Amino acid sequence: MLTEIDLRELLDYQAQHPVLSVFLNTEPSEGNADAYKLRLRTMLKEVNMPEDVSAVERYFDHEYDRAGRSVVVFSCAPEKYFRSYSLAVPIRSRVRVSDHPHVKPLADLLDSYGGYGVALVDKQGARMFSFHLGELREQEGMMGEAVRHTKHGGASSVAGRRGGVAGQTKHAEQVADRNMKEAAEFAAHFFADNNVRRVLIGGADNNVAPFRAQLPKTWQSLIVGTFPMSMTAGKDEVLERAMQIGREVERQRENELIKTLITNASKGRGGVMKLDDTLRSAHEGRVQSLVIREGYRAPGYRCQGCAYITAQQQEKCPFCGKAFEHIPDAVEMVVRKVMQQGGEVEVLHEDQNTESFGHIGAILRY
Repeated sequence: MLTEIDLRELLDYQAQHPVLSVFLNTEPSEGNADAYKLRLRTMLKEVNMPEDVSAVERYFDHEYDRAGRSVVVFSCAPEKYFRSYSLAVPIRSRVRVSDHPHVKPLADLLDSYGGYGVALVDKQGARMFSFHLGELREQEGMMGEAVRHTKHGGASSVAGRRGGVAGQTKHAEQVADRNMKEAAEFAAHFFADNNVRRVLIGGADNNVAPFRAQLPKTWQSLIVGTFPMSMTAGKDEVLERAMQIGREVERQRENELIKTLITNASKGRGGVMKLDDTLRSAHEGRVQSLVIREGYRAPGYRCQGCAYITAQQQEKCPFCGKAFEHIPDAVEMVVRKVMQQGGEVEVLHEDQNTESFGHIGAILRY
């Protein structure tokens, strides 16, 4: 599983030699082992890095355990650097050679599948799940006091009197409220411990609403959806439903994000939509959310002094006066920079109606 620590290492790795990045779809529906190995050999034919190509091929021949639905491999043989990650979600097969690990596809995966926390709740307790990149990372549960209801009929209806239905009903409600509060506190700790970025809540409506109200406002703001589901549901069923709802809500959220970006950019404050303006804002550390279309690439120039990136060819850097070098993909570099700065990267897919947006833009911190 690719973790946040792994991603940070990939972002921070500064190579002195070219790095080979391989993304391979190994989903069974796409063919057997021979089929994906053939795809791999075809992609590597144009790569003039014999040691790295051999290292990648050895990995798939002798070490890869065929787990998951895709594999990511990074190799820099002269520096004895080799990393591999099996993923439970599919990716588009591709190969890149650069002076750093190619992380842009990982930004897309994290945007779509990263950091889900799911709570299944009822009046007695909660089951908690943490899903990351399509895999179950953690599962816990808590049960409070049993909630007992008295059947109607045959007893006094006076509250507080021995055998009174109203008194016992009030006690049952108090027990349920106490359980709900404890479950919400338990959930808040679970979400924090597992670096959850978005929350979904499953259960009956009359349980979801009070549980949601008991959560701290920080976690309430990260709730992206609710759904009916039994407390006894299996983890695979929970994952499938959570990912389905999460993707639907994420698309809606991204459309709202685009509207905000377009509005801010048109007013000349809080947003930019052109490549060069986005690159400059990232260099200044102002990007809160970087928004790019899936697959968008654009060549550019990088300052050899301060690493400022621009889409326009210039003799000297406006920030430090050093010379520029040509880079094949300025978009990859700005993705890395924004992620290193702690900003978010939103990847728009073809099914989103964002014709007025273009290819790249950013919502700014200031």
